[in-house]
Amino acid sequence: MASVNLGSLVQSYSIFNQASRNNSKSFPLPRSFPFNPLKNISSSTPKRRSFTSLPSISSVLTKEDAVMEEDQDPQLPSFDFNSFMIHKGNAVNQALDSAVPLRDPVKIHEAMRYSLLAGGKRVRPVLCLAACDLVGGKESMVMPAACALEMIHTMSLVHDDLPCMDNDDLRRGKPTNHKVYGEDIAVLAGDALLAFSFEHIAVSTVGVTPDRIVRAIGELAKSIGAEGLAAGQVVDISSEGLTNVGLDHLEFIHVHKTAALLEAAAVLGAILGGGRDEDVEKLRKFARNIGLLFQVVDDILDVTKSSKELGKTAGKDLVADKVTYPKLMGINKSKEFAEKLKSDALELLQGFDPEKSTPLIALANYIAYRQN
Repeated sequence: MASVNLGSLVQSYSIFNQASRNNSKSFPLPRSFPFNPLKNISSSTPKRRSFTSLPSISSVLTKEDAVMEEDQDPQLPSFDFNSFMIHKGNAVNQALDSAVPLRDPVKIHEAMRYSLLAGGKRVRPVLCLAACDLVGGKESMVMPAACALEMIHTMSLVHDDLPCMDNDDLRRGKPTNHKVYGEDIAVLAGDALLAFSFEHIAVSTVGVTPDRIVRAIGELAKSIGAEGLAAGQVVDISSEGLTNVGLDHLEFIHVHKTAALLEAAAVLGAILGGGRDEDVEKLRKFARNIGLLFQVVDDILDVTKSSKELGKTAGKDLVADKVTYPKLMGINKSKEFAEKLKSDALELLQGFDPEKSTPLIALANYIAYRQN
């Protein structure tokens, strides 16, 4: 990727922030997270479905998703990111299939499985597994938490797609849950996934001390409640139709709506893997950077890719007149901001074992350069 002219980037941020302070008609925002990437820019660089076979992660990873050799640190050992994601993702799929079997009442479990096992790259659970390994933990210690994160992520997608929210008909290349099972069952399927996610961590986690399990559950709950995902959703909904929404406002939405659950993934992996407090906090900041990076890239893809390429409805933010990074900054500045977020994230991995940090480095590169 071309080098970033951070001097002009800083100037553009200052212009946007000044305009936001002078002209924004939005309401005061709730307490934001202490870490603010935007303020740290410097000049430094109902038909019954059968689930007899699980989706393969390889079906959702394309050649464009590969981390190219020129994007890798030449001092790091060679690393096959696609193979890593396929291996870990399929392990997560098997665990999810076992955790949520098809049983009575059949309809609710079928609806849960329809969205939970519909595919996807499993970025959040894989991040959780990689963070656990980075601090010296074993995969078995954190797999229930990894599954819980995917259950919660799936819940958020099912609810996001409802007519009262984003009103979407397509998700991961398939009809959305409410289009198959109806709005009532879709709401309940999401609710059931959310509730079971916490039960699964509490009941199924092995080899971890109770205090760390409780701490992990608390972190996860906070990440999706009124100080996390739900806060981002509310501010996002309330912002529709507002004019002159600034970058601080947009950042609050996406740090909470998107980055919070990715942050929880890294933090849960570090806590349950036995990591030190300082390691947990470094991984928290790393994940917050790549979480915001994920959203910036998502906004770019929404206006540059087709629905077929994305596997979901393209251009819906533009139709809904939502505020996005390309809308506020333009495509080029958004790409520059994405590159800065990636660089800041990678800097936070310094000091960890280089070999064990390689999957996280590759994941940051993947999020930055993904095509869907």
